Amino acid sequence: MFKRNTLGLGSAALCGALLVSGCANQMSQRSEHEERVERKLLDHSLQIDVGEPKVLELPQRRVKIHEQKTFEVTEFEVTRRYDRYTPYQPWREVYEIPLGAVAVVAGVGANVVNVFALGNLPDSVTKDWLGYGFAGLNPFMNVQSHGRAQQNLAGIDEVQRDKRTEYSSLPWSERPVQVKAGKNTFELTTDRNGVLRLNLLDSPFAEHDLNHLGKLQISVEDNKDDVHTDSSLAISSNLRGKLLEAHGLIYDDLEDDEVSQWVHRVKRLSELGLEEEASELEQSLIELTRNDPELQTEFLKSLTKDAGRLVADPGPN
Repeated sequence: MFKRNTLGLGSAALCGALLVSGCANQMSQRSEHEERVERKLLDHSLQIDVGEPKVLELPQRRVKIHEQKTFEVTEFEVTRRYDRYTPYQPWREVYEIPLGAVAVVAGVGANVVNVFALGNLPDSVTKDWLGYGFAGLNPFMNVQSHGRAQQNLAGIDEVQRDKRTEYSSLPWSERPVQVKAGKNTFELTTDRNGVLRLNLLDSPFAEHDLNHLGKLQISVEDNKDDVHTDSSLAISSNLRGKLLEAHGLIYDDLEDDEVSQWVHRVKRLSELGLEEEASELEQSLIELTRNDPELQTEFLKSLTKDAGRLVADPGPN
């Protein structure tokens, strides 16, 4: 008696477990295709072009900086394969079993009709109805459902399509540059085109005595790849002798000077060979006198007469 009860309880437990766990309804595999590109850095370097001549004879210089990289580029075609299935939910058997019985009957009938139709009925009627019906009648399996389908990654296949070397040369755009002038080190920034504009008569150099300075040391560094380079730009003794006088001509107070002193400043800068600085000071003084037409006219005439400069008419104020 005891053995019979134990056997009955075991069978019931097994059936209950099967009913709860059920079987997943396996579906056709699904594949995804994509292209993947790997870029491997082979070489990374920085280049500083200080221009010509290598010795500064004028206080201004445009230094161009470029970043060059070499990559190994590999293209892959990647295929991911997924196993798809419909997870088992016991409560769905409430409606799947009767629907399955109907589908089996309909499928059998469709196959009979297909005999007389000489096999012209589609498989979705003759085969799919039977498949749906038998899956529905199975109490341990749900019918296939694309809406409830789940998937697991079954495998990944990669095929190399191409392998090549690529080169890039880009400006050191809006990046820091260290300029060492004697004991002083300044951190400057390039413009969007990777150009560093040096001007020994402008900040930060103007605040320091450069009379005994022989060269500028220019350094750039990319901490990410531990890449750096440097270059030097010599300063001629002739230029060093001009810097102090030129600084006074440009930055000493202008408003208390007479027109003749203004003209003298412009003329003297031109005589020193600093034509760009002379033109900039000239334009600054024209702007300064814009609200005083008589003073501006006097200044322009004096520039032409005493300094021999060709000054364009600034136009109406």
